[in-house]
Amino acid sequence: MAAPDRIPRWDEQLQRRLARGEETALGELYDRLSPMVHGLAGRILADQASAAQLTREVFAHVWEHPEDFDPAQGSLRSWLGALTHRRAVERLRARRGAERAPERGTGATEEEIRAVATAARIQYVVDSLPQPLRETIAVTYYDGRTYQETARLLGISEQAAKQRMRLGLELLATELADERARQEPGAVHGDGTGDGNRDRNGNGDGTGNSDGNGDEDEGGRA
Repeated sequence: MAAPDRIPRWDEQLQRRLARGEETALGELYDRLSPMVHGLAGRILADQASAAQLTREVFAHVWEHPEDFDPAQGSLRSWLGALTHRRAVERLRARRGAERAPERGTGATEEEIRAVATAARIQYVVDSLPQPLRETIAVTYYDGRTYQETARLLGISEQAAKQRMRLGLELLATELADERARQEPGAVHGDGTGDGNRDRNGNGDGTGNSDGNGDEDEGGRA
């Protein structure tokens, strides 16, 4: 008996519909992922008008070049996030370069751009985590609470809070590593461009907890 065909993922199905020129597919994609694209662009550019314009450009690129997305390399969300991040950083770099006098050099500008881009990338990845992990990171890490305080606020055990934090940081580190790999110098991106400006950050996951042992950093105050 022949094995049933594998049911394509939503990403693959949508790509096929876009390739056929189905406008409803673009609308469905926009409804689902435009908040992520606009939010990421806004955090990097710190300008809602520029973020809205970049959002339109990103979805226009998807409509014109649906073949650039390779489902074998990851999800549509991840691909759109990387595309948005790259284009937003390029736009921010151009803006900062125009604002500063040439004689002042570009060192400070590049440092600021990397800091903003890294923070935005981390927030984008955190926002994509499952809700229990996302809220635990928000309460424990961003609010600076102990695991005991987090457990009380979320109505879970202290051990559960530690496990959620550890898993969330592990997923965060993995996602950021994948994005850094896509931004390696000379890498060819889905839109056919190369990128020699890799964003670097001394921390493995941008939080100082690349090994996922968040309980040692936060739990010491418990």
